[in-house]
Amino acid sequence: MKISSNGNGPTVLSKVPRHVAVVMDGNGRWAKKRFLPRVEGHRAGVKSVRMIVEESRRLGIRYLTLFAFSTENWQRPRDEVSSLMKLFAQYLESELELMLKNDIRLRAVGDLSRLPKEVQHSLQKNFDRTKDMQGMDLVLAVSYGGRDELVHAARRIAEKARSGELDPDSISEATITEHLYAPDVPDPDVLIRTSDENRISNFLLWQLAYSEIVVTPVLWPDFSKEEYTRCLQEFSGRTRRFGLTDEQLAQGAAAAK
Repeated sequence: MKISSNGNGPTVLSKVPRHVAVVMDGNGRWAKKRFLPRVEGHRAGVKSVRMIVEESRRLGIRYLTLFAFSTENWQRPRDEVSSLMKLFAQYLESELELMLKNDIRLRAVGDLSRLPKEVQHSLQKNFDRTKDMQGMDLVLAVSYGGRDELVHAARRIAEKARSGELDPDSISEATITEHLYAPDVPDPDVLIRTSDENRISNFLLWQLAYSEIVVTPVLWPDFSKEEYTRCLQEFSGRTRRFGLTDEQLAQGAAAAK
């Protein structure tokens, strides 16, 4: 059990997830409501990123995966993509010391070869500097698509089968998991999506099979510590069955005592 504060006294979370995944949606709409360029919404959203990283670390969440930029986002106007990449590079530079201070290891999943060289360089610098951090893994999904990840895994498995390194009859769910971008990262316990959108948008298609989904109407730049706590409270109040009945779960809990 973990205790956090929402400013009105302590809040008790009966379950703290090991892995939280977040679709950070609503930056553009936040900017549009204020008659600002879309990039200003993304810029304002950086403070929410900083908050959720720090709060997740404080609560003892071991893995935090943030959907930063999808494969589909490359189709956006060139000026917006360019601004996003510059903002991403600035974020990596500005947050490095925070990650080191809080024992956070930075990782990334996706087709990183498509990123501008400046961003690739900044990522590699942060990977190298934080590789020994053990408190939390911050995983950025950038230039990422769930279907692309599965295609990537299928190609690697096919290559091993063709070379005789892998027997096709031995391919299992574990085999596919082992060939994903980050096979050591456990599946998310909960997916949080902001801005009241009820879809997963090609995010972690394999890994989300049994994740709880919490949707909030709050736009990402307005996503606060209090709203994060509320989302985690909603998750902690759910029963995860993994295909079993309540009776089977009760029996398993009793046997574990």
